Amino acid sequence: MKRKRVLILGGTTEASALARVLVDRADLDVVLSLAGRTETPIRPPIAHRIGGFGGVAGLIEFLKSQTISGVIDATHPYAAQMTQHAAQACAALDIPRLIFTRPAWVPVEGDQWQSVHDVEAAVDALGARPTRVFLTVGRLSLAAFRRADNHSYLVRSIDQPDAREMPRDTKLILARGPFTVEDETQLMRAERIERLVTKNSGGAQTDAKLAAARALRIPVIMVGRPALPESRVTYDLQEALGFIEDHGRAP
Repeated sequence: MKRKRVLILGGTTEASALARVLVDRADLDVVLSLAGRTETPIRPPIAHRIGGFGGVAGLIEFLKSQTISGVIDATHPYAAQMTQHAAQACAALDIPRLIFTRPAWVPVEGDQWQSVHDVEAAVDALGARPTRVFLTVGRLSLAAFRRADNHSYLVRSIDQPDAREMPRDTKLILARGPFTVEDETQLMRAERIERLVTKNSGGAQTDAKLAAARALRIPVIMVGRPALPESRVTYDLQEALGFIEDHGRAP
Protein backbone atom coordinates (compact mmCIF):
# COMPACT_ATOMS: atom_id res chain seq x y z
CA MET A 1 0.00 0.00 0.00
CA LYS A 2 1.33 3.45 -0.88
CA ARG A 3 2.06 5.56 2.17
CA LYS A 4 -0.40 8.40 2.89
CA ARG A 5 0.54 10.65 5.76
CA VAL A 6 -1.24 13.60 7.40
CA LEU A 7 0.55 16.55 8.97
CA ILE A 8 -1.22 18.22 11.90
CA LEU A 9 -0.05 21.74 12.69
CA GLY A 10 -0.76 21.85 16.40
CA GLY A 11 -0.27 23.61 19.70
CA THR A 12 -3.96 23.92 20.61
CA THR A 13 -6.58 21.98 22.55
CA GLU A 14 -8.03 20.89 19.19
CA ALA A 15 -4.72 19.32 18.16
CA SER A 16 -4.39 17.67 21.58
CA ALA A 17 -7.89 16.21 21.28
CA LEU A 18 -7.00 14.74 17.89
CA ALA A 19 -3.78 13.28 19.28
CA ARG A 20 -5.66 11.49 22.06
CA VAL A 21 -8.04 9.93 19.55
CA LEU A 22 -5.21 8.90 17.23
CA VAL A 23 -3.19 7.03 19.88
CA ASP A 24 -5.18 3.86 19.23
CA ARG A 25 -5.36 4.24 15.43
CA ALA A 26 -2.36 2.26 14.18
CA ASP A 27 -3.96 2.21 10.74
CA LEU A 28 -3.40 5.96 10.35
CA ASP A 29 -0.06 7.63 9.63
CA VAL A 30 0.10 11.07 11.28
CA VAL A 31 2.78 13.47 12.49
CA LEU A 32 1.97 16.45 14.72
CA SER A 33 4.10 19.59 14.51
CA LEU A 34 4.52 22.06 17.39
CA ALA A 35 5.90 25.51 16.65
CA GLY A 36 8.08 25.56 19.75
CA ARG A 37 6.83 28.95 20.94
CA THR A 38 6.20 27.51 24.42
CA GLU A 39 9.35 26.63 26.35
CA THR A 40 7.78 23.65 28.12
CA PRO A 41 5.14 22.28 25.73
CA ILE A 42 2.96 19.35 26.70
CA ARG A 43 4.28 16.65 24.38
CA PRO A 44 1.60 14.78 22.42
CA PRO A 45 1.27 10.99 22.67
CA ILE A 46 1.76 10.48 18.91
CA ALA A 47 4.63 11.00 16.46
CA HIS A 48 5.61 14.67 16.59
CA ARG A 49 8.23 17.29 15.83
CA ILE A 50 9.00 20.67 17.40
CA GLY A 51 10.18 23.76 15.55
CA GLY A 52 9.51 25.87 12.46
CA PHE A 53 9.85 24.85 8.84
CA GLY A 54 11.78 27.79 7.43
CA GLY A 55 9.01 29.63 5.66
CA VAL A 56 6.87 28.47 2.76
CA ALA A 57 9.83 26.94 0.88
CA GLY A 58 10.86 24.92 3.94
CA LEU A 59 7.33 23.70 4.49
CA ILE A 60 7.03 22.63 0.85
CA GLU A 61 10.25 20.64 1.19
CA PHE A 62 8.97 18.99 4.40
CA LEU A 63 5.67 18.04 2.77
CA LYS A 64 7.54 16.45 -0.13
CA SER A 65 10.12 14.62 1.97
CA GLN A 66 7.52 13.21 4.35
CA THR A 67 5.09 12.23 1.56
CA ILE A 68 2.32 14.30 3.18
CA SER A 69 -1.04 13.76 1.51
CA GLY A 70 -3.17 16.00 3.74
CA VAL A 71 -2.67 18.86 6.21
CA ILE A 72 -4.81 19.78 9.21
CA ASP A 73 -4.14 23.31 10.42
CA ALA A 74 -5.01 23.17 14.13
CA THR A 75 -2.85 26.15 15.08
CA HIS A 76 -3.98 29.00 17.32
CA PRO A 77 -6.51 31.34 15.67
CA TYR A 78 -3.88 34.12 15.90
CA ALA A 79 -1.08 32.09 14.28
CA ALA A 80 -1.84 33.93 11.05
CA GLN A 81 1.58 33.54 9.47
CA MET A 82 1.63 29.75 9.88
CA THR A 83 -1.88 29.48 8.46
CA GLN A 84 -0.89 31.59 5.45
CA HIS A 85 2.25 29.51 4.90
CA ALA A 86 0.26 26.28 5.09
CA ALA A 87 -2.26 27.59 2.56
CA GLN A 88 0.48 28.60 0.13
CA ALA A 89 2.48 25.37 0.49
CA CYS A 90 -0.58 23.13 0.11
CA ALA A 91 -1.75 25.10 -2.93
CA ALA A 92 1.68 24.75 -4.53
CA LEU A 93 1.63 20.95 -4.11
CA ASP A 94 -2.13 20.49 -4.53
CA ILE A 95 -2.41 18.91 -1.07
CA PRO A 96 -5.83 18.94 0.66
CA ARG A 97 -5.97 21.17 3.75
CA LEU A 98 -8.45 21.52 6.60
CA ILE A 99 -8.53 24.17 9.32
CA PHE A 100 -9.65 22.64 12.62
CA THR A 101 -10.37 25.40 15.11
CA ARG A 102 -12.89 26.60 17.69
CA PRO A 103 -15.70 29.16 17.25
CA ALA A 104 -14.95 32.71 18.29
CA TRP A 105 -16.53 34.04 21.45
CA VAL A 106 -19.60 36.24 21.07
CA PRO A 107 -20.82 38.74 23.68
CA VAL A 108 -23.79 37.80 25.82
CA GLU A 109 -26.08 39.83 28.05
CA GLY A 110 -24.08 41.70 30.66
CA ASP A 111 -20.86 41.85 28.65
CA GLN A 112 -19.23 45.23 28.06
CA TRP A 113 -17.05 44.57 25.02
CA GLN A 114 -15.16 47.00 22.86
CA SER A 115 -14.08 45.14 19.72
CA VAL A 116 -10.86 46.20 17.99
CA HIS A 117 -9.05 44.90 14.90
CA ASP A 118 -5.57 44.34 16.31
CA VAL A 119 -3.29 44.74 19.31
CA GLU A 120 -2.21 48.26 18.35
CA ALA A 121 -5.86 49.33 18.34
CA ALA A 122 -6.28 47.72 21.77
CA VAL A 123 -3.45 49.88 23.08
CA ASP A 124 -5.16 52.99 21.72
CA ALA A 125 -8.50 51.90 23.23
CA LEU A 126 -7.07 52.01 26.76
CA GLY A 127 -7.06 55.79 26.57
CA ALA A 128 -5.21 58.33 28.71
CA ARG A 129 -6.72 57.78 32.16
CA PRO A 130 -4.47 55.48 34.26
CA THR A 131 -6.18 52.07 34.55
CA ARG A 132 -5.52 48.69 36.18
CA VAL A 133 -5.41 46.34 33.19
CA PHE A 134 -5.51 42.53 33.09
CA LEU A 135 -3.53 41.79 29.94
CA THR A 136 -4.00 38.31 28.42
CA VAL A 137 -2.82 38.75 24.84
CA GLY A 138 0.16 36.38 24.88
CA ARG A 139 3.76 37.25 25.64
CA LEU A 140 4.62 37.98 22.00
CA SER A 141 2.14 40.89 21.97
CA LEU A 142 3.25 42.56 25.19
CA ALA A 143 5.73 44.96 23.63
CA ALA A 144 2.95 46.95 21.96
CA PHE A 145 1.72 48.09 25.38
CA ARG A 146 5.05 49.68 26.32
CA ARG A 147 3.89 52.90 24.69
CA ALA A 148 0.87 53.00 27.06
CA ASP A 149 2.94 53.10 30.24
CA ASN A 150 0.45 55.33 32.03
CA HIS A 151 -1.44 52.13 32.96
CA SER A 152 -0.67 49.36 35.46
CA TYR A 153 -0.74 45.83 34.06
CA LEU A 154 -1.33 42.35 35.37
CA VAL A 155 0.18 39.89 32.88
CA ARG A 156 -0.31 36.12 32.95
CA SER A 157 1.92 33.90 30.84
CA ILE A 158 2.93 30.24 30.62
CA ASP A 159 6.57 31.19 29.96
CA GLN A 160 8.70 34.02 31.27
CA PRO A 161 8.38 37.00 28.89
CA ASP A 162 11.40 39.08 27.94
CA ALA A 163 11.53 41.83 30.58
CA ARG A 164 12.55 44.33 27.90
CA GLU A 165 9.23 43.80 26.12
CA MET A 166 6.93 44.19 29.11
CA PRO A 167 5.26 47.49 30.02
CA ARG A 168 7.05 49.42 32.77
CA ASP A 169 4.45 48.91 35.54
CA THR A 170 3.72 45.19 35.25
CA LYS A 171 2.97 42.43 37.73
CA LEU A 172 3.67 39.00 36.20
CA ILE A 173 1.95 35.70 37.01
CA LEU A 174 3.36 32.51 35.49
CA ALA A 175 0.56 29.96 35.19
CA ARG A 176 -0.96 27.47 32.76
CA GLY A 177 -4.75 27.19 32.43
CA PRO A 178 -7.50 26.22 32.38
CA PHE A 179 -8.76 28.53 35.15
CA THR A 180 -12.15 28.47 36.87
CA VAL A 181 -14.56 31.38 37.03
CA GLU A 182 -14.01 31.47 40.79
CA ASP A 183 -10.22 31.71 40.29
CA GLU A 184 -10.56 34.52 37.77
CA THR A 185 -13.08 36.45 39.86
CA GLN A 186 -10.90 36.25 42.95
CA LEU A 187 -7.83 37.32 40.96
CA MET A 188 -9.53 40.33 39.38
CA ARG A 189 -10.93 41.45 42.70
CA ALA A 190 -7.62 41.07 44.52
CA GLU A 191 -5.75 42.98 41.80
CA ARG A 192 -8.46 45.67 41.52
CA ILE A 193 -8.72 45.14 37.76
CA GLU A 194 -10.62 47.83 35.86
CA ARG A 195 -10.18 46.61 32.29
CA LEU A 196 -9.52 43.25 30.62
CA VAL A 197 -7.65 43.10 27.29
CA THR A 198 -7.72 39.77 25.51
CA LYS A 199 -7.74 38.09 22.11
CA ASN A 200 -10.81 36.27 20.81
CA SER A 201 -9.23 32.84 20.89
CA GLY A 202 -12.56 31.13 21.62
CA GLY A 203 -13.01 27.80 23.33
CA ALA A 204 -13.68 26.80 26.92
CA GLN A 205 -10.06 26.71 28.13
CA THR A 206 -9.81 30.45 28.78
CA ASP A 207 -13.37 31.79 28.75
CA ALA A 208 -13.65 31.91 32.56
CA LYS A 209 -12.03 35.35 32.58
CA LEU A 210 -14.91 36.65 30.43
CA ALA A 211 -17.50 35.30 32.87
CA ALA A 212 -15.58 36.87 35.75
CA ALA A 213 -15.38 40.22 33.95
CA ARG A 214 -19.12 40.04 33.27
CA ALA A 215 -19.92 39.33 36.92
CA LEU A 216 -17.66 42.14 38.11
CA ARG A 217 -18.89 44.54 35.39
CA ILE A 218 -15.37 45.00 34.04
CA PRO A 219 -15.16 46.32 30.46
CA VAL A 220 -13.35 44.09 27.95
CA ILE A 221 -11.25 45.18 24.99
CA MET A 222 -11.55 42.25 22.58
CA VAL A 223 -8.96 41.88 19.82
CA GLY A 224 -10.57 40.33 16.73
CA ARG A 225 -9.16 37.38 14.83
CA PRO A 226 -7.01 37.80 11.72
CA ALA A 227 -8.68 36.91 8.42
CA LEU A 228 -8.21 33.35 7.20
CA PRO A 229 -7.17 32.42 3.66
CA GLU A 230 -9.89 30.68 1.67
CA SER A 231 -10.18 27.37 3.46
CA ARG A 232 -12.32 24.45 4.45
CA VAL A 233 -12.98 25.00 8.16
CA THR A 234 -14.43 22.72 10.83
CA TYR A 235 -15.10 22.96 14.55
CA ASP A 236 -15.92 19.25 14.78
CA LEU A 237 -13.47 16.61 16.02
CA GLN A 238 -15.14 13.81 14.08
CA GLU A 239 -14.93 15.75 10.82
CA ALA A 240 -11.22 16.32 11.42
CA LEU A 241 -10.76 12.62 12.14
CA GLY A 242 -12.64 11.79 8.95
CA PHE A 243 -10.22 13.99 6.99
CA ILE A 244 -7.31 12.01 8.46
CA GLU A 245 -9.01 8.72 7.60
CA ASP A 246 -9.37 9.92 4.01
CA HIS A 247 -5.79 11.15 3.62
CA GLY A 248 -3.61 9.22 6.07
CA ARG A 249 -3.05 5.48 5.78
CA ALA A 250 -0.18 3.55 7.35
CA PRO A 251 1.81 1.51 4.83
